Amino acid sequence: MQNTPTTSGDHKIRREHQDRLAIVYVRQSTMHQVQHHQESTKLQYGLVEQAQKLGWRPEQIVVIDDDLGLSGASADGRQGFQRLLSEIALNNVGLILGVEMSRLARSCKDWYQLLELCALFRTLIADLDGMYDPTSYNDRLLLGLKGTMSEAELHVIKQRMLQGALQKARRGELVTKVPIGYVRSAAGEVQLDPDEQVQSFVRLVFEQFQRIGSASGVLRWLVEHEVRIPVRADTGPDKGEIQWRRPHHCTLRNMLTHPMYAGAYVYGRTCQNPTTRRVRQVTQRLAPEQWQVLLKDRYPAYVSWSQFEQNVAQLQENRSLSSRRGAVREGRALVAGLLVCGRCQRRLGVRYRSKASQPRYLCESARSNYGEARCQSVCARIVDHEAVRLALAALTPAALEVSIHVADDIHRQREQMELHWRQRLERARYDADRLRRQYNAVEPENRLVARSLEQAWDEKLREVERLERDFDRYRRDQPQRLTAEEIRQIQRLAEDLPTLWHADNTTDEDRKVILRQLIDRIVVDVEGESEWVELRIHWAGGQQTYSRIRRPISGTRRLSRWPELAARLSELKDKGLRSHEIAAQLQVDGHKPAKGNVITAEVVRLWMSRFGLAVRRNHSMVLAANEWTIPDVVDRFGIPASTIYGWIRRGDVPAHQEGGSNGRWIIQATELELTELAKKRRGSASHAADSINQPKRRSARVTVNGGVV
Repeated sequence: MQNTPTTSGDHKIRREHQDRLAIVYVRQSTMHQVQHHQESTKLQYGLVEQAQKLGWRPEQIVVIDDDLGLSGASADGRQGFQRLLSEIALNNVGLILGVEMSRLARSCKDWYQLLELCALFRTLIADLDGMYDPTSYNDRLLLGLKGTMSEAELHVIKQRMLQGALQKARRGELVTKVPIGYVRSAAGEVQLDPDEQVQSFVRLVFEQFQRIGSASGVLRWLVEHEVRIPVRADTGPDKGEIQWRRPHHCTLRNMLTHPMYAGAYVYGRTCQNPTTRRVRQVTQRLAPEQWQVLLKDRYPAYVSWSQFEQNVAQLQENRSLSSRRGAVREGRALVAGLLVCGRCQRRLGVRYRSKASQPRYLCESARSNYGEARCQSVCARIVDHEAVRLALAALTPAALEVSIHVADDIHRQREQMELHWRQRLERARYDADRLRRQYNAVEPENRLVARSLEQAWDEKLREVERLERDFDRYRRDQPQRLTAEEIRQIQRLAEDLPTLWHADNTTDEDRKVILRQLIDRIVVDVEGESEWVELRIHWAGGQQTYSRIRRPISGTRRLSRWPELAARLSELKDKGLRSHEIAAQLQVDGHKPAKGNVITAEVVRLWMSRFGLAVRRNHSMVLAANEWTIPDVVDRFGIPASTIYGWIRRGDVPAHQEGGSNGRWIIQATELELTELAKKRRGSASHAADSINQPKRRSARVTVNGGVV
């Protein structure tokens, strides 16, 4: 051993160092080096003898080889290095021996942490070049330079490897593993899988995604039709053989987003996220414009590049984000995910309430993110009805063409499924025939092997029989070709789109898919708190349609024409018309209630009672100070007349009737008292709770007639 620590550092060793441990740190970067570069490992273990020559007893020498096969680029995961730091911090180490400084750490962060501890507890460091005292300025300077060179060396090695891989990738030759549907030949070329069933499965997945529009929907369809995923084993005794596994969402998503299916070679689709370096399995997917290498038309393709981009965009739109439309989900809200707020330009969400699951569209982004008030909300039923009406009107001219496409699509889908069943049955029959040949090739005396082959042959025959029964049942349920009657029925339904739309076997998911094919987005703007809602529908082709619809509201005062309606109601009442006559005249004038489209006599009586219009006003009547009529209180404080009657009935306010039991009620109270009562009414949970908490005055309780007051 040349240039051992004894030649240049014996004078630095003191008694205090020899009273502590001498640690020999052994490390190799990879398991391949441990197995095939054993001379380096032996050289590191040989430092034990050098420690003895320097004056340490054998029982004081400790070998730390826990990090064999681990890289020194980071201290994470290196238990041996962590143990070394712990022993130094406990003041148990007098000397650290290593072949070179890169064995201890190749990161300046970890290296200087080690130097700080060694300088603090006066621990020596030795390698093949000599012995160093971290408390000495010159030695500390030299150790820092060696650590920097070690880290730079690691960087240079990585750069050489990465540049070599990048150069190979730019030629499209760096291929490690191919996805389902492809195989690598002996010459390294990427080809389509020679198995026809594997190819048909890949094409089936892409066609179903184009038809359904979501990876989860394709997964459910595969499970429903008992379709398995073909995977070629990478390792094990069955390496290279096809294994049929149950469908998995992650596998389908990887297929839909892999550019090789579009015939493109891509390098640099993912990278390590610097914020998650400790979690080595976490990778970050990059956008297509950030890929380092993209070579189109490099491999045989299953789909076109434009179709691949549409699939990726569709998957992005299916994400559950406020800025995305989202995938089609269950529920009665037909245009969920398509609505955009006309005020803040954010997407509207959906909320279901009550047992009837009546949906409502709400814009609550500002409320949930910033604690502000809700932008707007609207009943889903009226918006859906208007969107459906316009969509059916747009589809009517193309009804015949739609019917032809539907018939062709059904015919093509049935052909695909029958091909899939035939291929499954053909594969099962081949496996059974192969087991039969193996069984016949076994010598009759070798019963040990014959019994196993016979059992496997029987199981395969039973599987063939089961597949034949399932295939026959499938053909009976869904014949391959459409009959003439089925084609005529499709054409009749296409001509009568409303009947097809409202059919019992048409699900809400089907309706949502159709609307999403036609509508890009719908901008919603409610006119204040009124009953009018403006809709601006952006169609998929770029056209726009403006519509203005009515919505049901909770308060009559929120009607846009309420001042005109109230004045007209008073005018008709002053003319002496009855309730049904007033209702008919208001209907002729074009007025409508807050909910519904027809004004009835009962609605008129309710309005007159609620807003104090039940009796014609006597404007010549002179009131004393602090006296109010019920209409005056309604107009001044915005309190419903029914609430005022309740106050009079319970004795909350003093009141009397002018001219007997059929006269007008006169309330005796100051403006401050009425203001306090109005505040108390708005702040209370209910009138019933107020009546329980407040004592009632029986002497003031009166009976209010339901007619004229």
